[in-house]
Amino acid sequence: MVRVFRHYIPSSMIWLIGIETILLYISVYIGVEARFYNSDGNNIIIESELWLKALTFTLIMGGSLTAMGLYQRNLISDFASMMIRLFIGFGIGFVFITLAFYMFPELFLGRGIIIFALMSAFFSIILSRTFFQKLMNSKSFKSRVLVLGVGKHACQVEGLKSRCNDRGFDIIGYIPMNDNETLINDSLIIEEPESIYNYAIENGIDEIVMAIDDRRKKFPTTELLNCKMDGIYVRDMVSFFERITGHLQLDALHPSSLIFSTGFSHAVLQSSSKRTFDVLISALILIITSPIILLTAIAIYLSSFGRDPVFYRQVRVGLDNEPYNVLKFRSMKTDAEISGAQYAKKGDTRVTKIGAFIRLTRIDELPQLFNVLKGDMSFVGPRPERPEFVTGYDDRIPHYSLRHKVKPGITGWAQICYPYGDSEEDTKHKLQYDLYYVKNYSLFLDFTILFQTLQVVLFGKGAR
Repeated sequence: MVRVFRHYIPSSMIWLIGIETILLYISVYIGVEARFYNSDGNNIIIESELWLKALTFTLIMGGSLTAMGLYQRNLISDFASMMIRLFIGFGIGFVFITLAFYMFPELFLGRGIIIFALMSAFFSIILSRTFFQKLMNSKSFKSRVLVLGVGKHACQVEGLKSRCNDRGFDIIGYIPMNDNETLINDSLIIEEPESIYNYAIENGIDEIVMAIDDRRKKFPTTELLNCKMDGIYVRDMVSFFERITGHLQLDALHPSSLIFSTGFSHAVLQSSSKRTFDVLISALILIITSPIILLTAIAIYLSSFGRDPVFYRQVRVGLDNEPYNVLKFRSMKTDAEISGAQYAKKGDTRVTKIGAFIRLTRIDELPQLFNVLKGDMSFVGPRPERPEFVTGYDDRIPHYSLRHKVKPGITGWAQICYPYGDSEEDTKHKLQYDLYYVKNYSLFLDFTILFQTLQVVLFGKGAR
């Protein structure tokens, strides 16, 4: 795992991004050679500034593929999903490349070159991902992980085994450490060695995870210190889960983990760069989507013959638990909550026909851009909740109030990582992602979420 601006990215994914960036860049040169094969040198003028054109092609196509979620590790092994997103990503990239040619004619390459470049890039990426998948499935390229503990915490680690394999980790086994109960299968348990240090060295262990239920009973301080001094990483449960899952595990999260860990300060500071990002992105999207906003407003108005409002305002909890009015397109009947506040559910009969479409495509969220410009919200952050729900969650869900230490957002880490939730259990799961965002906030993470939000919209992930 590599930590880039406080955000964890699998090192294998860094390699894949680097390789495919090079492939995209080279594909333009291949396109030129293919187009002018056996020619008499008519490509000299094109090649004179080709590096800039190849760079533009690479940035646009790379951004498009990222927006399609093609750099999520779980998609590498899902060939069908990868191909669908790859086709759409190349289609969107082609549109933006064409727009770039019209806006900056000096970048023009020619239809023939672009077609050959796209074909070269497409098949090169398929080959690179086929090779990448085989390489990452090889145990020789995985970090060997030893887990201390066989109880409740160790069982949670075992539940992540498939994710660990996907992210380049191979769990070797579990060593009992006087846990109250044994929840790990006997076949996975390693008989406690005389020296954990010697066992780790002899078996090529790269990382040790502390999953002891009660550290007061037995904590091998000297052994672990020797391991660390010899270059073996020693992790606690919270940091291990954070790296593997991209969220903070509530069951393993203690106040000391929050107080002494790095993070939980950058997002709270509300830097000027964050505000600049919010204003620029929101203004840009408002300009681009203004025709959609206008058409949607007209459609909603005509659907009720002007009797019902086009927009609706609803009280949400904002920064430091301060209430504010969120602005959205009306997607439900005006009497939708005559019986009180409730979550939207699949096939919700309260949703209008136009409302079903704008909720699926997230068009109903666009008016919130005005909330961002006003300063009530950020573009990226935890989704705002209603006061009726927050009151109960603060009492029943540990650390829930921490999500209100930052401004709520139109999109967020939880929205791209977890589907729409309509229960308290779903709220707990989403909180784990929100806490990861608050802990590891950076503009890099905001841009990552911004790019991946596009694939959430296109594939209707979590819409209700």
